[in-house]
Amino acid sequence: MSITELPNSRTEPDGSAVIRVLSYNIRSMRDDEDALARVIRACAPDLVLVQEAPRFFRWRKHAARLAAKSDLVVVSGGATASGPLLLSSLRATVERTEDVLLPLTPGLHRRGFATAVVRIGRARLGVLSCHLSLREEERYAQAGMVLDRLAALDAPHAVAAGDINERPGGRSFRRLAAELQDCWAVRPRGGEYTSTPGDPHQRIDAVFATKEIEVLGCGVPHGLPGVTDADLRAATDHLPVLAALRVPAT
Repeated sequence: MSITELPNSRTEPDGSAVIRVLSYNIRSMRDDEDALARVIRACAPDLVLVQEAPRFFRWRKHAARLAAKSDLVVVSGGATASGPLLLSSLRATVERTEDVLLPLTPGLHRRGFATAVVRIGRARLGVLSCHLSLREEERYAQAGMVLDRLAALDAPHAVAAGDINERPGGRSFRRLAAELQDCWAVRPRGGEYTSTPGDPHQRIDAVFATKEIEVLGCGVPHGLPGVTDADLRAATDHLPVLAALRVPAT
């Protein structure tokens, strides 16, 4: 999919908003940071739902630097959400944010959610970035927590995205897709597989949206201006997922 095949961000005459939502596991910015920023910037997103943001020494400075290089601002998350991070363009007005830490299973990495409620045009929506567990039972419970947290945001529409650590046939992925739209399945535009950049063979990253949101296209973007395949391989160990959505006016 060339990036030109997805609609550009805009506000419709009725106040509804066409937005671009990007989900991206950035592996703590341990790879080529400039390539990472080029990929994000070329996607022209309104919202970026990051997984594996830096969590340790000077993590806020790292997040702010990535946002600045990508022409975005930090909304919430990072170490306070145990990895998920939200970035946005200046098009979004942030109403509130909350970082959520999930119950810790001894011996496993702690997980969390970065959440916010934002307004774009006259559209109002909840946003949640997640990175679910490698352990199947814990992952299934966390999928339920995603749904509960979206409901608790009390917004008329919502998007959730992240590294599900499971393919679409898995029961955690299916639990999410039963309540939300799996945007790639609804209207695929671009590549399907997100892992790994050198050998894409599985879809474990996804963007989900509540039922009233219109999915205009979703997938791994190709033909990004100023971005090469080498950039996608160098940026991190996942490929990005870009969705274009029309969110009704509130």
